[in-house]
Order: sequence, then C-alpha cells, then structure tokens
Amino acid sequence: MFYDKAKVYVKGGDGGNGCVAMRREKYVPEGGPWGGDGGRGGSVIFVGDEGLNTLADFRYKRHYKAKRGQHGMGKGMHGHSGEDLRVKVPVGTIIRDAETGEFIADIVEHGQEVVVARGGRGGRGNMRFATAKNKAPTIAEKGEPAEERWLSMELKLIADVGLVGFPNAGKSTIISRVSAAKPKIADYPFTTLVPNLGVVRVSEGESFVMADIPGLIEGAHAGVGLGHEFLRHVERTRLLVHVLDTAGTEGRDPLKDFYVINGELQKYNQQLAQRPMVIAANKMDLPQAEENLKRIKQELGEKYEIYPVSAATGDGLDKLTYRIAGLLKEIPKGVPALGEEERKITYKPEPRFTLHKEDGVFVIGGREIERHLAMTDLNNEQAVERLGRIMDKMGIYKALEEAGAKEGDTVRICDFEFEYVY
Repeated sequence: MFYDKAKVYVKGGDGGNGCVAMRREKYVPEGGPWGGDGGRGGSVIFVGDEGLNTLADFRYKRHYKAKRGQHGMGKGMHGHSGEDLRVKVPVGTIIRDAETGEFIADIVEHGQEVVVARGGRGGRGNMRFATAKNKAPTIAEKGEPAEERWLSMELKLIADVGLVGFPNAGKSTIISRVSAAKPKIADYPFTTLVPNLGVVRVSEGESFVMADIPGLIEGAHAGVGLGHEFLRHVERTRLLVHVLDTAGTEGRDPLKDFYVINGELQKYNQQLAQRPMVIAANKMDLPQAEENLKRIKQELGEKYEIYPVSAATGDGLDKLTYRIAGLLKEIPKGVPALGEEERKITYKPEPRFTLHKEDGVFVIGGREIERHLAMTDLNNEQAVERLGRIMDKMGIYKALEEAGAKEGDTVRICDFEFEYVY
C-alpha cells in the first residue's frame, strides 16, 4: 500500500539524574562531594533513505522514543549518554509540527539527518556545586526532560521525470515499457491509484527516475478526482512529459486535454508552468491519431517538442527516452525548492516566563522556569533554596510583587504550589 502522509509521536531520552555522594576513604579526611553527572538522553533523528518511497512504516509504528541517560554514580562516575534513535524516512519527506504546522525540515538527500526531538542534558552531581563556602553540598540536579511532540509527515516523491495527463492516456503503459515498473494497467479511468516509480536505463551508467502521476482531471487542483492527493508529487520533478491520447479514444479532444491539464498544474503551483515539458503524442497506432497529431503540431509545435509514440507497440519510445536523457543533462540537478510559504519557519521570541492570576492563584509558566523546576529535587532543601535564587534572578519575585501578590498568596508553577513570602 502506498502512503504519502503520516502522523507520529517522537520523544527524546530524558537526561540522567546527578548523584549526591561523599568521598569516604580511609586517610582522606573531609573527602568532600563525589557524585557524578547524569548522562545526556538520546535524540530522535530522521535520516533520509533513497531506498524508501512510501510512509507505510509510519502507519504501523507511530511512537518513537530514544533511550534516557544513565544516572550519575558515586566515586565521581558520570552516567552513560542515551543512544540516539535513528529513523529512516524516504527522501522527499517534509516534516512539520503537527500541532502548530511549523515547518521543521525537508529531507531531500540520501543520508541527510534531522534532529526532530532532542534528548535532555544530564543533571549535575554534587561535585559541581562545591564552593568555598559550601564544601560538602548535598544538592544535585535531576535530568532535563527531553523534547517530545507530534509530527506530521508528507512525502513528495523525488523523480527526474513526471508523466502527466488524463486518465487512460497511456502513462502507465509507457512507464512499464521503458522501465522495470509493473503498474496495474486496464482500459478504464483511474486504473492507477498510486504514483508509480521506475528507473529508466539509457546506457551503461546512465539512467533516470520516472514517475507516473495519477488522478489528474479538470478540477484536480481543487481536489477533484485524485488530483488533490497526488499533485504534490509533480513538484519534485525536473522535467514533465505530457502524455496525450492522440487518437481521442474516449471522445475527448487531445488539444483540449492538454490545456486542461496544464491549467490544473498552473493553478496548483505557478512554478510548474515554467517547468520544462515535452509532449508524448500516444496511441499513434489507432485511427484518428494522424489527423489529431497534425493539429497538435500546428498549435503547439513551436513551443513544445512533440514525439509521436505508441505505448502499445513500443514505436517511438526509444527516441523519446533518449531525448529525455539529453534534456536532463541540460537541466540543473537538485530538488526544486519549496515555496516560501511552505517552508516558512516562524520564530516566536518567548518571554523568560509568563504570569497571570487564575482563581486567586498566581500561575507562572514558560519553558525556562519549567525546565529549572523539572531539574530540581523538591525533597532537597538546598535544591529548593537554589530554585528560589534562580527565580529571583529571573525577576519572578519582582513580577509577583508588581502583580499585587501578598504574603501568603498561592503561587503555582506546573503542579508545584508554594506560598509567596516577601
């Protein structure tokens, strides 16, 4: 089954907790702190793999979690870092945050790596908190929570050549003739329900990838037929081959078909209108084809190269294939860039903290203070005192005072509540 959309949950590994330990060795008086740091958690990394061409794997496994870091230990031993989780994805995959729609990455090369969920850093052991005033601290940090989120994935197949045209124009037959692809072929519309990829070998060491794009009819850009689902796959191609039913076997006019499909491509993406295109005048073995070919050449011959072919008999396909290979040498390699809106990354400057009143409780939020809270051992008096100093430096106490907080009022950060003391 071909899948070109998926939604997955990713979570990095939490950092390991720092250790509280004291050096207790014979003949070493006042040995001091000896607790090691926790290890960093692993990250979830998506890796481009040109051997994949569907997101089917992500339909059956939707949760991806990296390993957490090992906790710190006594004798100054640091915990091991968690192993990164590398997940293979098809080249051509666009990744966005599922909740906000924010663009994260466009994987366009084999081996390209994108960190989609970072692991948390390890908490520091009590060795790190020793000072001239406090030579034996009993404080250590907990590991930092890792990033976690839902991602939406969209695949746009990367092919050198895209076959476009009305259903039953012969696209599937052409790709089956010139490559090893074996698409379903039958004499009725919408036989092809998924894009088909085929490698066309021109000579030793020379080949290109061809894609048969299904479902294009009038109104395709607005979702009519299968166009809304598969037009995205045309965007990645360097060259378009417009396949026409030159014989008009279903009573349609091939010239009108040409303008309809080109119009749909332009309405979907203006850049497609400037994409290099050749015309494959198919079904030349049938009656009416010669007469219609004259009309096509007369109307379009000055703007487009036209190649009469018969997918059924194979006539003319060699000439078309060699010409495509020649044109591809002239067209710069590389994946066409996504539109400005499509890959727009919005950076929203976050305040260090937020403060509002809810049912008489002062609620403090923000990524920074929530991270400090998560890394604080609330059962450790020294750790709680340190959290208070951090809040003071961040300006939280001053903001509470300006907001009208009085001694004894309740303040909440996440699930942690305490009384405000001025």
